[in-house]
Amino acid sequence: MPKIVDAAQRRQEIVGAVCRIIATDGLEGASLREVADEAGLAVGSVRHYFESSDDLLAYSFTAVSGRILTRLNEALTGLGPAADGADEDLAVLTLLGEFLPLDEERALDACAWLAFRNAARTRPFLAAEADRSHRAVAAVVGQVINRLVREQDATADDAGPQLVTAAEHLLATLDGLAMHALLQPGWMSPEMCRDVLELHIEGLRRRVSANH
Repeated sequence: MPKIVDAAQRRQEIVGAVCRIIATDGLEGASLREVADEAGLAVGSVRHYFESSDDLLAYSFTAVSGRILTRLNEALTGLGPAADGADEDLAVLTLLGEFLPLDEERALDACAWLAFRNAARTRPFLAAEADRSHRAVAAVVGQVINRLVREQDATADDAGPQLVTAAEHLLATLDGLAMHALLQPGWMSPEMCRDVLELHIEGLRRRVSANH
């Protein structure tokens, strides 16, 4: 009796192969044939789920974004009521760490997500997911910023623009840390990433306090 293949599981195995190829050979290396070889499948088996390389890459981008956002949102839900001082900062650092390449799984996802976002500049079929996933991550970061500055006067006239600027600053910091950690893993260790984020959060609190 033929073995029944779970389609969702097989797609995830194929996405895993795409991510591993991106990490070693870049996005250009993720052809149907190379992905099939990496996944230990025949090309026809990959084509059974994805009609073309574009279809495969678009699906993989969405899957990687989904994994990152799931981890971020689960961490955000797990924060609970806002705490004070060091406890709150530690909780936020743990949440933001889900975005960074602090272990093999997160490194593969971060590498693939950055590669897909960069490719979206010249590959229109990736543009919608690049925009959607950026907005979704920005929404999580915005909630983090609101928690960090909760004790400040959120009704001040300049509060809105300030919070948006702070969120964009944190997003840029996360992107830069992720890229730096992927390019220079010997220097930008998980510990160094956390130290940089901790310094950024401390600076954010000081800047907001100084303006109120």
